[in-house]
Amino acid sequence: MADILVMKTKGKGAPKPDRGKPDEAKLVKGKYRTKTWNHFTGEDDRLYCGIWESTPGKVKVAYEEWEFCHFIEGKAILTNAEGKSWTLRKGDAFIIPAGFTGTWETVKTVRKHYVILMPKPVA
Repeated sequence: MADILVMKTKGKGAPKPDRGKPDEAKLVKGKYRTKTWNHFTGEDDRLYCGIWESTPGKVKVAYEEWEFCHFIEGKAILTNAEGKSWTLRKGDAFIIPAGFTGTWETVKTVRKHYVILMPKPVA
């Protein structure tokens, strides 16, 4: 029998966070520091689920993967390469499709649940 997986950032069962910062070539403004609490990896290392956090800043993004996000807190503005933007806040859920390019600007520290599906390896 399998147990459910409860995702949290503190206490028993919480993974140690991975801390990150963007490649300088992708940083547009701010410091933009991240923490990732990855709770699950599966499907031959193609599926990732957990909690992610970022401090204010703006970075260039280019998604090869699909990502489902649900904001627990914060505010961000995603802008695609054509200039269309979406302002996302606490409570918002959205999907970023593979092929999305543009910028991610964290306006107010973001904490989100994520589910990422990486592309199948090319044979």
